Amino acid sequence: MARQLTILGPTVLNQAVSADTNMIKGSLERLKFTSEDGEFSVAMLQTESGEVTVVGNLMATKVGEHVEVKGRWHTDNRFGKQFRIDAIKSVAPTSLAGIERYLQSGLIEGIGKVLAERIVSHFGAETLEIIDADPTRIREVPGIGKKRATSIADAWGEQRLIRNVMVFLQSHGVTPAYAARIWKAYGTEAIELIRQNPYRVAAEIRGIGFKSADSIARSMGLDRDSPHRIAAGIRYVLDRAQTEGHCYLEAEDLRGRSIALLGVEAKQIDDVIGMLRTSQELIVESIDEGMAVYPKQMWTIETDLAAQLRALSATPRRFQIRSVEHRIDDAETSMGVELADQQRQAVQAVFDHKISVITGGPGTGKTTIINAIVNIAKQLKQRIALAAPTGRAAKRLSEAAEMSASTIHRLLEFNPHAGGFTYNRENSLTVDLVIVDEASMVDLRLMNWLVSAMPADAGLVLVGDIDQLPSVGAGNVLRDIIDSGAVNVTRLEFVFRQGSESTIVTNAHRINHGDLPVDPDRDGLVDFYTIKTNDPEVAADRVQQLIEDRIPNAFGMDPLNDVQVLSPMHKGAAGTAALNRRLQEAMRKDGAIAYKRGDNQWIEGDKVMQIRNNYDRGVFNGDIGQIHRIDRMNKKLTVNFDDQLVSYAFNDLDELVLAYAITIHKSQGSEYPAVVIPILNQHYVMLQRNLLYTAITRARKLVILVGSPQAISMAVRNNESVKRNSRLAARLAS
Repeated sequence: MARQLTILGPTVLNQAVSADTNMIKGSLERLKFTSEDGEFSVAMLQTESGEVTVVGNLMATKVGEHVEVKGRWHTDNRFGKQFRIDAIKSVAPTSLAGIERYLQSGLIEGIGKVLAERIVSHFGAETLEIIDADPTRIREVPGIGKKRATSIADAWGEQRLIRNVMVFLQSHGVTPAYAARIWKAYGTEAIELIRQNPYRVAAEIRGIGFKSADSIARSMGLDRDSPHRIAAGIRYVLDRAQTEGHCYLEAEDLRGRSIALLGVEAKQIDDVIGMLRTSQELIVESIDEGMAVYPKQMWTIETDLAAQLRALSATPRRFQIRSVEHRIDDAETSMGVELADQQRQAVQAVFDHKISVITGGPGTGKTTIINAIVNIAKQLKQRIALAAPTGRAAKRLSEAAEMSASTIHRLLEFNPHAGGFTYNRENSLTVDLVIVDEASMVDLRLMNWLVSAMPADAGLVLVGDIDQLPSVGAGNVLRDIIDSGAVNVTRLEFVFRQGSESTIVTNAHRINHGDLPVDPDRDGLVDFYTIKTNDPEVAADRVQQLIEDRIPNAFGMDPLNDVQVLSPMHKGAAGTAALNRRLQEAMRKDGAIAYKRGDNQWIEGDKVMQIRNNYDRGVFNGDIGQIHRIDRMNKKLTVNFDDQLVSYAFNDLDELVLAYAITIHKSQGSEYPAVVIPILNQHYVMLQRNLLYTAITRARKLVILVGSPQAISMAVRNNESVKRNSRLAARLAS
């Protein structure tokens, strides 16, 4: 029977296979096809009885190796008889000729046909076992010098280490893509580190969550009561809570969620929480409802932000400003506008207080107020920074204020070499006034970074609409700052004439007051439409027709750049996933290069969105661009984000999603000429007043609702926003 070498790693044949499984042995002769992600191959296997086509995942095996394959015979209608791989492992060839062929296959750099014959002639049938045990013995072969021997030994050792790690990982269900990330992160220590604590990969390797790590651990036989497992589960629950917007979980809630996830007793959860509390990985505070359990980092950010905002508010300005009223008069003259009383109060407050909040809905004059503040600050020769959470919001702010604006991330200038922002607590921004638009979508972490970088004598203005959805990240910062009572707040309520003439603005305020939106009662093209249907498939058809044909023809808008589909959910016929597939095919240009990876397909010209912050690339969660080029030879694609070309290796495409249709949550901070909003009964779990309000206020010129009047009514009636666990307001108030 063939021997298994340690160089070839542990067996991967411990997978469960059905009774009709067969086993075949042979040498992998050549690859006929391999998918871009390496997870599916078609190869020719030379067996004793002839060549066999094997299809499936070759794991870490390569052409030239001798393998044992378990699987099933299958006849493909197009390609004939094939052997589908369930499991595969490398085995050592037993004949001298087989050993020679293995050595000269190209697996080990530096060994060709002539040298392979010499090595086998010297060591005989024990060749592979001898070299595997001590690669330096290759020096014994006549004609191999010291330098060449060292090179071969190093290549042999590296091949052995990589193979051991890759096969170990894949034997425990890790996909090749994630196995490569683990190897890159841990190198030769991967096996030992994962054996000690398989759950560390969930915390340290991008894309691997608790459930994947738990699968690895259970495959390795780790007990479900292991403290490592319970601690990892608690971390996972708290991480998931942050994606829901929570900074902490109440102890009872954390315990219940952890029990449901882990299937262990409450006492075991409490014991591990106590252990993590002792190590200060978790911080526990008393609250009215019981106990608040924070991840240490989130507690630090929240307490730090509160302290910095209090300190900023209490520190005098670099210079005092006199006669602000006269400055406002001058700004009105310069701008050619007359500010309403409430607008004048908002502008006055900015120069009377270190921190000011200006909040109001569409049409209430927030942009005019920003322009007046900028005008006065320029009169005073103040250094101004305009910022917003997203690129689109920053671009809109820049156009409205007629001066440069940037995202908060770019304002702080991330330095990938230092692993942090250039502007921080030790190196403050050189500004006198910072104005942040769309502040309702700034999360706790980002606000803390910004305030950390502000000079103590500078002023901060936060402008936003607290009736919109809160930030995607944890916290409810703008509302908490307002609720704290610790800073000056101007609430804008009057809708100006130009706003009242817009049905979009009128309906936004109707929804905000609990009234149903109405279509305009006038002839010709209008700015608000409702297309009624209760059928999700029909709704999806209508959305596609609107994007492809009706909006471009009637309004002259570019379907790709001017129109955005906003759906409440990912799932369902009218969810983002299904709509993106439809619209991708509908918008596909003839001859466009495509790349398929699993269930996902990317096509040149596709509209895509970045879904996590990537400081090295300079792109951030919510940035939308278009695929500029797909380079299959070099396995990368390039995306154009507002004239910034950004490259992605094919293995990094989990950072992108199609963006023909996006969720309403992801649209925060953005504005589009037109939005199309499917809203149906099947979306009921997401239907809230602030969700519909946010969607409608994303549009400048056109809103089209497609769906069920009942669903629209359901959203308008539901004003019960999900409470976010945060103590920022209490910390500021104290």
